[in-house]
Amino acid sequence: MLEPKPKSIRLDGMSTCVRLEGLYWAILKTMADCNRITTNALLTGLDREVQMYRGGVKNFSSLIRVMSTAHLLKMCPEGVRTLIMENIA
Repeated sequence: MLEPKPKSIRLDGMSTCVRLEGLYWAILKTMADCNRITTNALLTGLDREVQMYRGGVKNFSSLIRVMSTAHLLKMCPEGVRTLIMENIA
């Protein structure tokens, strides 16, 4: 779960390698399955969105970790989400 696993993906036709812990790959797969798309399609959509609204990001792996965590937070009870959000500096 904690060991980083590199995977080759294609973002808008460009091949790249993303190195994430197994936990995050599992979260991404679940998110993709829920949306009936591939993990690669999910990441391509995320990349396009961040390019459009932010002009890109320096650390795509970090963005994926934050997005995955935010996805899980949406499933938490409101009280838990509130406690976590209060601790964000």
